[in-house]
Amino acid sequence: MMGGIHGRILHIDLTTGQTRVETPPEELYRLLVGGRALVAYLLLRDLPPRTDPLGPANRLIFAPGIMQGTNLPGSGRHGVGGKSPLTGALASSEAGGWWGHEFKRTGYDALVITGRAASPVYLAIRDLHVEIRPAGHLWGQLTHPVEEAIRAELGDGRGRVAQIGPAGENGVRFAAIMHDVNRAAGRNGLGALMGSKNLKAVAVRGTTAVPVADRRPVTATAKWLGSNYKELVAWAAAGIGRGTQDSLAHWAYVGGLPIRNFSEPVFDDAPLLSGERNYAMFLQERDTCQACPITCKQVFAHDSDNPYQKLRPEYGGPEYEAMAALGPTCGVSDNLAVCKANELCNAHGLDAISTGASIGFVMECFERGILSAADTGGLEFRWGDADLLVRAVEMIARREGFGAVMAEGVARMSARFGPATEPFNLTVKGQELPMHEPRLKHVLGVGYAVAPVGADHMMNVHDTDFTYDGDGLRRVNLALPPEQQVGPLPAQSISEAKLRVFYNELNWMHFQDCAVNCHFYPYDYAQFAAVLSGVTGHAYTLHDILAVGERAQTLARLFNLREGFTADDDKLPRRVRRAFSSGPIAGKALSDAEFEWAKRRYYEMMGWDGQTGVPSAAALARLGLDGLLRVVTTA
Repeated sequence: MMGGIHGRILHIDLTTGQTRVETPPEELYRLLVGGRALVAYLLLRDLPPRTDPLGPANRLIFAPGIMQGTNLPGSGRHGVGGKSPLTGALASSEAGGWWGHEFKRTGYDALVITGRAASPVYLAIRDLHVEIRPAGHLWGQLTHPVEEAIRAELGDGRGRVAQIGPAGENGVRFAAIMHDVNRAAGRNGLGALMGSKNLKAVAVRGTTAVPVADRRPVTATAKWLGSNYKELVAWAAAGIGRGTQDSLAHWAYVGGLPIRNFSEPVFDDAPLLSGERNYAMFLQERDTCQACPITCKQVFAHDSDNPYQKLRPEYGGPEYEAMAALGPTCGVSDNLAVCKANELCNAHGLDAISTGASIGFVMECFERGILSAADTGGLEFRWGDADLLVRAVEMIARREGFGAVMAEGVARMSARFGPATEPFNLTVKGQELPMHEPRLKHVLGVGYAVAPVGADHMMNVHDTDFTYDGDGLRRVNLALPPEQQVGPLPAQSISEAKLRVFYNELNWMHFQDCAVNCHFYPYDYAQFAAVLSGVTGHAYTLHDILAVGERAQTLARLFNLREGFTADDDKLPRRVRRAFSSGPIAGKALSDAEFEWAKRRYYEMMGWDGQTGVPSAAALARLGLDGLLRVVTTA
């Protein structure tokens, strides 16, 4: 058997309580590796078309990749997927921490959950043994007390817990699945999917070693990283002993920080939300993920008699996306309030991006007179109201009062409030935009449009990484022939050279979410080809690993097409394509012509029809998907 796998996928039907173990052919693992590609394939194969995302037939899939359990630095991640309750498209999200590593050591490669339990339950998986245990006593509780209770019940303080909070129980469309309390599979509403199954948690503990065909490439790469990581990742958003929130002040300075629902170019109070200020005020210690020396996860604490000004270290601390979404996007500059709002997102199981974007959308509705206090239960949603921000997070999670409206997300609120809100309905396929400004990063905006899950910053390419002759360009040029080599490119540009970067790097990002590995690591295509070859025993070239990412995108595309999405859904809100008249990126627009050309060119590079985005038979054959898809069509 090939290395990196156990050859077992665990299926659990919560309606019947039955379990079964699938033993897929090695070809499936070799082509898909795991993570997002495996999720999309299993949904295409097993999920009936047009299934209700909150119905019992939907699948909730936990999908580590081949690298989990190998101790490769950066492999402390895993994927989660299903059909999204927020968008109706593919749901695919990743989380760090320790859960994926521990699950892989139970002896299973993936977990597929279907059906709906008659009453709340949680799963306990230790090695190959599976229990379905009652969870009525845990329903309604916050994430940290639940993790403590489950560990106590199982008599194992080292077990790892994936769970939903009250937001998932209450069907908030953008509820998250929390792992190790403060690591979120945050986007696409996977927490609502899990809650619809009356499933509170999945606790795992494993002692089974993952087989590795040849450990030498893994050891060599780990040693290389161990000797050089302090220099190699010093530039990264998640630098040594730092966190991604370090970048907030920088993005404000260069014009990349979304302000008041992407409506303004400058946020003068950005220094009040900087990582440096937060660390000075709140940092207690550092945390990290499995097999990671970088310790980029911050642990914040702040004591107060006021529970809304007390920061509990169990819930970690905010990353950049949370600081930006709950801060500048809502016009809030009170860093304690923003950190508390993030804590409440972790405690209740909410995606911080969609939470902040939804609150900011309501604030703009209020500013424009579309909503009033009479519509919101007496609350005035004004830009910059820190107390309201914190209160609104709990309202959303518990669907209290107007929180039940906000819990549906921006796209559904826009449809409810009327056409006047459409110009500032900043969603793609129904998912709220992340906290990176497309007016600064033009190809990132194209990435928002074509991402299978709706707007996403991780399965994407950040133009600013390729404006200088650094690791990004060197990585891309490994895959390009001499005549197509790429040099530094302006961030605000769309060109054939930029699309070559986009095509290769997008496949790389999707590959990393199949393997599954942290995006902040400085590995290149060739290094990972060597590592994957060593782990599996199959020879992979750098082009082979990029093909894995291309398979993930193509399978996701086929799933979305089946569910009714078309090329018309690959669009970017006009607001974030229009230029500001002032500020650091004044006059920088992404024109309709540039955007449409880039989208069409991306389709063509993928081997999809340039107008419809439908994958061609030739592309499926080139990627080796035609045989797998015959299984889908005959299942």
